[in-house]
Amino acid sequence: QKSLLASRNVSELFAHIDKLIQEIQALYCLDAVPWVVGYSGGKDSTVTLQLVWNALSTLPLEKRTKKVYVITTDTLVENPIVSHWVRKSLEQMALAAQEQGLPIEPRLLTPNVKDTFWVNLMGKGYPAPRHGFRWCTERLKIHPTNHFIRNVIRVSGEAVLVLGTRKAESTNRAATMAKYEIGKVNELLQSDSNLSNSLRYSDTLPNAVIYSPIQEWRDDEVWMYLMQCKNPWGKSNKDLFTMYRGATKDNECPLVVDTSTPSCGDSRFGCWVCTLVNKDRSMEAMIQNDEDKEWLQPLLDIRNELDVHPDRHRRDFRRLRGKVQLFEREQKGEKTVKNIPGPYVRKWREIWLRKALEAQVQVRKNAPQEYNNIDLITPEELSEIRRIWLEEKHEFDDSLPRIYQEVTGEVFKDIRLGADEKTIGSDEWEILEEICDDEMHLELMSKLLDTERQFKVKNRRLGIYEGLEKCFDTSSRSKKEAIANAHRKYELKTAAEQGDIEAVIEKVEQLTKPEDISEPDNKAGWGSIKFAAKNQ
Repeated sequence: QKSLLASRNVSELFAHIDKLIQEIQALYCLDAVPWVVGYSGGKDSTVTLQLVWNALSTLPLEKRTKKVYVITTDTLVENPIVSHWVRKSLEQMALAAQEQGLPIEPRLLTPNVKDTFWVNLMGKGYPAPRHGFRWCTERLKIHPTNHFIRNVIRVSGEAVLVLGTRKAESTNRAATMAKYEIGKVNELLQSDSNLSNSLRYSDTLPNAVIYSPIQEWRDDEVWMYLMQCKNPWGKSNKDLFTMYRGATKDNECPLVVDTSTPSCGDSRFGCWVCTLVNKDRSMEAMIQNDEDKEWLQPLLDIRNELDVHPDRHRRDFRRLRGKVQLFEREQKGEKTVKNIPGPYVRKWREIWLRKALEAQVQVRKNAPQEYNNIDLITPEELSEIRRIWLEEKHEFDDSLPRIYQEVTGEVFKDIRLGADEKTIGSDEWEILEEICDDEMHLELMSKLLDTERQFKVKNRRLGIYEGLEKCFDTSSRSKKEAIANAHRKYELKTAAEQGDIEAVIEKVEQLTKPEDISEPDNKAGWGSIKFAAKNQ
């Protein structure tokens, strides 16, 4: 194939395509290894699938024996317009493949409910993704894709991944492709070497090799092909071009199989909640350039509200496991040690739930008819978020059904059997709020009470003391005291590393010194009860 710097005219491009069709046919007929074609609905994956489709359609029926899976990963937070386009495309592919006698099988993949964006952000409290904490890509894209491919490999022993990745997309992409490139497909077909030794290997999936037929194509060549060649499964490539029109950058989300893939949030096909880019310019363009797409505004508003930095005021002073963790930072020659903020606090988790439900109500009301039943957050996700709040966060006042009804006007119906059977609830929570001194006191008492409840329904109460001890370890100190205690431990560790014996002794004495349990009114404070008992 020609260099990226060389421009081909129409006749040269289609002469190359004729050879490429023959190459695809020869590779397909080479063995019984199944193919997995990555399809995102964007221009590159559409070109790649069209090439494969056209190559197979000109083969004799007796040679169309090998299964070709066309997979798309729906993160459940995709741009709704693109998600609708892709779902309709897959439906048309299935019908067209059956009518044309092609062994092509479309599959729509979704993340496990415990891995979805809203379950992690609202349920567990994960902060909006950042480049330093990009927790979303692996859970939403890599896991579903790799799980499917591994199942194919488990049955067949090998798999060929046909991807629409191009070196022209970015220098990072070109470097990644070159790193694992063993040889060209042409070299494979002209030699006696095995397939696994001649194609570009996947660095994350054993027994999987990657075939990228358009890796050397330019952007203009991609569009030239799409505008000249009819879509074989019945979708309009001109409509696809219209979807791209007005975007700031002509990119797309490829099939993601590893973490080296750059963020695609500012492309036409990114997740609408993506905070890995400064702005979602493509959705902004959709809203600004087309009045019929103004119903997307509530989604853009949520995305922008998520993208607030710094966001310490929204997050717990402890990490997810309840421990205070410090980090050392040096700026302009001055060293500071601060606590690392943890998950979103309850207030903000509930705010995000309310905003997502409000946006869902608005979209269903204002969007075109085909989006009337859209789920910005699915019933399965709502059920899992409720479970996490009740069982892991010990927030047994069960606020999710209340918020759901306040926003939607409908009664929340949990899909989990027995989810509404409770021994303690909002009444007991209100009593605790009345008798507790502050938020930390309320947190401790609710954890202790709910931990006891959870063990009560078990056949064996083994581990209850460890569970109660964990409640005290994570919630029995005020924010100020917990951070101060973490600093004392940090200073002890630093002194030990520096060999400062006197400082070590001093810090150990500070950590083991009985805490002052007196209060102004000579009563023991709630946060000192456990520690006082240890030191008496």
